[in-house]
Amino acid sequence: MIAAVSWVPKGVSKSVPDVADPPSKDEVEEILKSNLEKSVESENEEQDEGMDAEAAKKGEVVSQALAAADALGKASKSTTSSSNFQDITDGLQELNMEDYDDEDDGIDIFGAGIGGTYYPSNDMDPYLQGQADYDSEELEDVIIKAEDAVLICARNEDEVWIYEDPAGGDSNMYVHHDIIIPAFPLCLAWLDCPIKGGEKGGSGTQVALFFGTLLVIVFIFPVYYLQIFFFLLAGNFIAVGSMEPSIEIWDLDIMDEVQPSVVLGGIVEKKKKKKKGGKKKSIKYKEDSHTDAVLGLAWNKEYRNILASASADKLVKIWDVATGKCDITMAHHTDKASVQAVAWNHHVPQVLLSGSFDHTVVLKDGRIPSHTGFKWSVSADVESVAWDPHTEHSFVVSLENGTVSGFDIRAAKSDQSSDSKPSFTLHAHDKAVCTISYNPLAPNVHVSPLSIDMSLMLDLTVKLWDLSNNQPSCVASNNPKAGAVFSISFSEDSPFLLAIGGSKGRLEVWDTLSDAGVSRRYGNLRNQNRS
Repeated sequence: MIAAVSWVPKGVSKSVPDVADPPSKDEVEEILKSNLEKSVESENEEQDEGMDAEAAKKGEVVSQALAAADALGKASKSTTSSSNFQDITDGLQELNMEDYDDEDDGIDIFGAGIGGTYYPSNDMDPYLQGQADYDSEELEDVIIKAEDAVLICARNEDEVWIYEDPAGGDSNMYVHHDIIIPAFPLCLAWLDCPIKGGEKGGSGTQVALFFGTLLVIVFIFPVYYLQIFFFLLAGNFIAVGSMEPSIEIWDLDIMDEVQPSVVLGGIVEKKKKKKKGGKKKSIKYKEDSHTDAVLGLAWNKEYRNILASASADKLVKIWDVATGKCDITMAHHTDKASVQAVAWNHHVPQVLLSGSFDHTVVLKDGRIPSHTGFKWSVSADVESVAWDPHTEHSFVVSLENGTVSGFDIRAAKSDQSSDSKPSFTLHAHDKAVCTISYNPLAPNVHVSPLSIDMSLMLDLTVKLWDLSNNQPSCVASNNPKAGAVFSISFSEDSPFLLAIGGSKGRLEVWDTLSDAGVSRRYGNLRNQNRS
């Protein structure tokens, strides 16, 4: 299953990604400690589920005996049962299972002797010398060309895919490398903030400006001046939200990395306290952390160190990724409902939109921190929200009941509890519309307020809509082989390429201009399709 997809801008990725250094001694010890705690916790949970200890012990002995007999090659049909029993007994004695736990104390997972010696880098390890050198064929697969399109695909593990531009022939798409993550990923956000050198970028100033505490400086120095602090400090990172309450940020220019560059929030420790009527878990979270799954992420392209997150804990949080801290927590959604999606306005970067299962969409403006925001009621659970990239006033929201509604914020009521009617309501599908994506190109070259919106549903169909004049018309429909579609995204570099991910775990890229209807209507933009 593919829960989310994200494009990486062309030319950003390192042509030959670095290979991660092995973890330090402290990191190895921390990993071992964490794995041990998880193992102990797992054992305790199994016991708490009412497993009969004595029966489990007998089953364990039998399993050990059978494994020992099989390992020693002494289980033979030609032997007598007495002989088999003696062989199993001998095998257990040889394995010394009674002292097994004692022998594990202090074990070196990397082996013993010279082979297990720790080296600060691969270059110093005689067993790895020369291994980082690629032959010509391997190097060809590793190199990321400037014209290659790079996609991040959130599956059981995050995957970096390369989509080779088909300008000269057939397209080619393949997995470049994997990023192993501890929990199932639910959402992604690409960002280029230099999180490993945030102190050089004046991130604190940007956060202060964002939240309106230094508005005078905002008016004197526009956003593009603030970007001067960052222009020499770029990066290539992916933020991942998952079933865990933490947000992990990984460096996409490093292969075989075992730890994220930054972790926002998360669990410090889990304990079990005895209460009347049974045991109860006690979970300690990091300061200002989410306390449930992270369902939505949005990176601010102007204030590049700012990331917004939506969670099943009903909260929206604003993070400074350069410092790794949460600066603002917002609890404007109600009814114990998950916040499913967040999106920054493309033209006014201080404006944030959020959608929730409480059947509301809320707009908050960071320039007016004390303002309660504007709220729109919708007819079902919110699945996704998206701002029109071509105007600062319009956004669309997709719902669980298969509809897509468009709104104009200029019609919002001043009492902050807006019952304003939508600009349009599109009955796009019969089932939930999981996500929507605007085409970033078309309106820029048309006089009319034309926008292209992709909506999709769990009945395996992807539809392309023309939303001109708030009168939606279906331009094209596609049934990809991705299964039930959960995520789509138009490319910024090649605006008619649409990435599609779904239940079958198969990533697809649809060149929408290959559809006859799309080609007739937008074929004159073909030369602008490739950057």
